Amino acid sequence: MNCNNIDFVTYCIGNLSRRLNLSAGDVYRRLKQSGILTDYIIPSYDVLHTFSKEYLLEDLIEYMREKEVLS
Repeated sequence: MNCNNIDFVTYCIGNLSRRLNLSAGDVYRRLKQSGILTDYIIPSYDVLHTFSKEYLLEDLIEYMREKEVLS
């Protein structure tokens, strides 16, 4: 992971935390345990970082629901 990836992951976690009203640590654990972090966010950085904030958050929330880490 390079600096851009780390910044992007932090951006995603922070914004998801605020949107979902969960702690950043909880969001990180959910993303990591479900594989979303290592199998989707990091490898797809080149595409995902071009999305608007709203579209990105909706995409990640939908994927979290599909992976059953959100109800």
